[in-house]
This record gives sequence, C-alpha cells and structure tokens, in this order.
Amino acid sequence: MKNPWMSAWLSAANKAAGPMRGAWLAEVEKQRRAFLDQWMKAWMPGLPEKKTPPARRRTRRK
Repeated sequence: MKNPWMSAWLSAANKAAGPMRGAWLAEVEKQRRAFLDQWMKAWMPGLPEKKTPPARRRTRRK
C-alpha cells in the first residue's frame, strides 16, 4: 500500500532540490571550464606550432 504522506514529502523535497541541483551543476561546469582554460594556457606554449604547407604557385596557362 502506498503512503500518501511519504509521497507528498518526497514531492516537496524534489521540488526544493530541483533549483539547487541546477545551481550546483552550473557551478561544476563553471569550475570545469576554468580548469580547462588554465590547463590550456599552461600547456599550449610548450607544444610545437603547427606548420602549414607552403602555398602552391599557380602556373599560367597558355
């Protein structure tokens, strides 16, 4: 048999936890992005630059 009081309590708890869960996930994403940006700034100067092949010269057609 279902307990209506438990159902009401869980519904209220989920209703209250929803916005907090969203705020928590936003903060986690913000910190993850900051960590990756810092990591990229630290490691990118040590990587060799990507060399582009020289541009092909066009030949004149007669």
